Amino acid sequence: MTTVDAHAPTISIRERYRDVVADRWPVTVVPQPEELLSSWLHRLAYANGVAPRAFARVLGLNPGMWSAALDLRLPADIANLLSAKTGIAPDRFAAMTLPHDLPRQFLLPLRNDGRHWASTWLQFCCRCLAEDAQPYFRRRWRLATRVSCTEHGCRLRDRCPSCHGRIAVFDQGELVPQHYCVACGYDLRRAPIPYLSPETRTLDRCIDNICSVEAIAHAPSGPVFVRRLLGMPSVGGYYSTMILTSLSTAARAYCADRLSRPDEWLVDYTTDDEKDCKERRLRRLIPPRSDHRAWIELLANALGRRRGRPTASEGNEPGIKLPDLLGAYARMNPGPGRREVQELIGT
Repeated sequence: MTTVDAHAPTISIRERYRDVVADRWPVTVVPQPEELLSSWLHRLAYANGVAPRAFARVLGLNPGMWSAALDLRLPADIANLLSAKTGIAPDRFAAMTLPHDLPRQFLLPLRNDGRHWASTWLQFCCRCLAEDAQPYFRRRWRLATRVSCTEHGCRLRDRCPSCHGRIAVFDQGELVPQHYCVACGYDLRRAPIPYLSPETRTLDRCIDNICSVEAIAHAPSGPVFVRRLLGMPSVGGYYSTMILTSLSTAARAYCADRLSRPDEWLVDYTTDDEKDCKERRLRRLIPPRSDHRAWIELLANALGRRRGRPTASEGNEPGIKLPDLLGAYARMNPGPGRREVQELIGT
């Protein structure tokens, strides 16, 4: 006679793991606000125990800058695969790719260039990465027109400060979170915050706030503004043969700084009456913050004036200098105070 121990563990046949999870991948990663598709793909791969370089094969793609290319266009078959494996609706993927109506001239190019002054495909804010619960990269960090962080006002980086290598998470062969440098393993959250002048920060914020895709497309001065914005490096003279998208973040910030500062050797020491007259003229000519078309025209004219070019249109009275224009914009849109800026750069 066989005695059965009532306290012994019971063993029963259960469902196979692959039957329990069906066709889904084990871990689903929720997209973050303004997250770039490539960033989400890297986090998804890591969460499921697959290195980004190998994840390209999971999606049926060739290695290389596979995830960066998907930011520009996500094929329907890959979108359907991702949706089936994660349960995330395809429209969420569309919100992570770069808008189709965005002027492609503003995008940082996909390049593999080791020159220190040349552009790379992606920038980052070390403070954003440090504050994220799960560090991720933003869509706006792929725009050559951006050199500062929207949240913190500090200058963006496009290279590892340790080895000066570009961001290349798509080439990561180890199971490492995406905020570590692929080449040397440096934690990008620890990167020092580079200095950015208040004038440059204002210009960057002005361009970002008023020059929406729709505004540029419908403004009469839009095409002129795009050309002059891309030609900013030639104004300073240091990068006279380059365009905005061909330069590193540091070089673009230098160009913006040269543009936004007044020419000290041309400073006009006016009387108080003349200063009051100038202020009244600015108040008369500066449009409301919501009038994007007028601001685009003023910016196009101001950029052209620094190069000796004709005005973009006959709409507003020409002749507002870029530093004066930015000063008026800064007063309408106050940014960080002096103490906050000092804390930002660690001085």
